[in-house]
Amino acid sequence: MSRIVPLGSVAVFCLVSLVGFAADANAQEFRRPNILFAIADDWSYGHASAYGCSWVETPSFDRIAREGLLFNNAYTPNAKCAPSRAIILTGRYSWQLEQAGNHMCYFPAKFGGFVERLAADGYRAGYTGKGWGPGIANDANGNRREITGKAYSKRKSKPPAKMISNNDYAGNFGDFLGDVPEGKPWVFWYGTTEPHRGYEYGAGVRLGKKTSDIDRVPSYWPDNETVRNDMLDYAIEVEHYDNHLGKILRQLEQAGQLDQTLIVATSDHGMPFPRAKGQAYDESNHIPLAVRWPAAIKHPGRVVDDFVDFAGLAPTFLRAAKIETAGPIMQPTSGKDFFDIFAASGPVEGRDHVLVGKERHDIGRPDQGGYPIRGIRQGDWLYLRNFETDRWPGGNPETGYLNCDGGPTKTEVLELRRAGTASTFWRLCFGKRPQEELYHVGRDPDCVDNLVGNSDHSDRIAKMREQMQSELKAHGDPRMFGQGNVFDRYEYTSPATVDFYERYTAGEKLKAGWVSPTDFEPEPLD
Repeated sequence: MSRIVPLGSVAVFCLVSLVGFAADANAQEFRRPNILFAIADDWSYGHASAYGCSWVETPSFDRIAREGLLFNNAYTPNAKCAPSRAIILTGRYSWQLEQAGNHMCYFPAKFGGFVERLAADGYRAGYTGKGWGPGIANDANGNRREITGKAYSKRKSKPPAKMISNNDYAGNFGDFLGDVPEGKPWVFWYGTTEPHRGYEYGAGVRLGKKTSDIDRVPSYWPDNETVRNDMLDYAIEVEHYDNHLGKILRQLEQAGQLDQTLIVATSDHGMPFPRAKGQAYDESNHIPLAVRWPAAIKHPGRVVDDFVDFAGLAPTFLRAAKIETAGPIMQPTSGKDFFDIFAASGPVEGRDHVLVGKERHDIGRPDQGGYPIRGIRQGDWLYLRNFETDRWPGGNPETGYLNCDGGPTKTEVLELRRAGTASTFWRLCFGKRPQEELYHVGRDPDCVDNLVGNSDHSDRIAKMREQMQSELKAHGDPRMFGQGNVFDRYEYTSPATVDFYERYTAGEKLKAGWVSPTDFEPEPLD
């Protein structure tokens, strides 16, 4: 496979309508393809054999990469399930999506998604597993939207580990495919709930993996058997996603539809471990991505180092379907489609960076506050701006750091601190942060050596800050206009989560279902 050097940007300075196919000299080369969107839940970049990983085997993802494109610099702008998936659906950044920029939210009816738009234009639409969420997506009349199509969930199968879903994803895709009238294009959202927690502890070793297979444990976690087992249990769940993806590819081959289908395989954000999911470091937003589409990809087998983000997916799908404008179902998209990369044999000009950020994810802070961040990843550099440095990034200690999923690694980090054995891991994973952070990701992939304060980098920091702010202002980001607190005022979708911090600290017996009991022990505030 040939390699290219990162040179471009997927961020755009203003909202744009989709470019019509009539203006494209290659328009007539493409028929309206079927679209298969295969998304795992909480799978980090690099954890696929196509990326050289020694402890996660992903032959199906690897095949898509081998026969299409493998992306080295693909990012979600927001590393949490609901806002990340909202970006994918709408082609707009989370800071442009009002309530849908938060987790556990009401999805505003005015923001349509690409699946709904394709369905309105003649596509048969369906999904299995996890679509958009968690949250509620109703139309203007209060009716539940088929935001990722009609659900297919009838078929079940025995999973390889106890905590893995019994959804027969591939079997349900087969039912969908059987329902599609001959000659009609279709769009299908294959969304596993894996590798989201929880896991069966020890499943990785039980199923033949060895803790010694892991070549490196990130420096912000302790390197011990507990953490390595946790990582292998996660690997088993990634492989479950890949196994069903392979079955789906075989069904497409048998139906003679594989080469008529645009296939995107990816994840919504990083792994559900401390300092990854829900934060804004490289492990948080950097995601695996492979795309297969013989009709448009001119040089298959290429490894792409250009920067892309999830806001570019919806315009890519709509343009592939020859849909020239988003309305009336969708508002204009903000992301840049991938067609320039599909046609290229090397670097694409203008794709050298992406924007990242977050607002309110989970519960457990006073006054229902989030932890707002904006950042820019450019080349090897990551710049982050933390807007509320008096808040706890992973959620408040006394309520259990609820913006980090419970599990053995989180428990290990917390117990080492409680015992006074090691506090560095806790500080890196849960401690408060300075207003600005700068990391050279090439030399420091774990993003633990903050270079802010080093005079050698003052010019770089100023330039990256200015570029980030300029683009965010062009996006209409409320945070750039002193109105960022609007995100803390949006409603939660479940009464059980409203005023959680105040109720818990007043003595009400509350439990957050996504943390383990030992993680939920009250923590000191120091």
